[in-house]
Amino acid sequence: MQPNSDPAGVNHLQLFLICLAGWINRNQLNVIEDLQEEVQVLREQLGKKPRFNDDQRRRLATKAQRIGLQRLKEIAAIVTPRTLLGWHQRLNASKYDGSAKRSPGCPSTPGEVRELILRMAAENRTWGYTRIQGALQNLGYRIGRGTIANVLKAGGAALIHATAS
Repeated sequence: MQPNSDPAGVNHLQLFLICLAGWINRNQLNVIEDLQEEVQVLREQLGKKPRFNDDQRRRLATKAQRIGLQRLKEIAAIVTPRTLLGWHQRLNASKYDGSAKRSPGCPSTPGEVRELILRMAAENRTWGYTRIQGALQNLGYRIGRGTIANVLKAGGAALIHATAS
């Protein structure tokens, strides 16, 4: 026979824990029902769709994700479950979105390469864009003909014919 048990085979500690868990569960359900009723009353008083700031959306979406779609459908909420999960999805997507760090177009040509292009064009007046491109490639720079033309136009160099080589 186990300690703390009566002759019928019931463990008093287990019985106490079962009763305590039931009481806690009942209290939690009462709190949830009360909060759902408060949400309903607030929704009725508001009369229109509430507006949330980003921090409020983030907090609601994070909690909603833990609960899951099926359980969210069962409880009264200020917004629909799909809206909450959509907010969570956008929150996660924005975390990995690098568009704010990117600028439109190609990266600008480094200053040393610009100076080199202008110097080559000034020293070798007969060279065209293709010839300058080949010389730069020999030095280890991969620059397009259009880039060379743009640098020369922006640098104020004398107009070089693209057909010259």
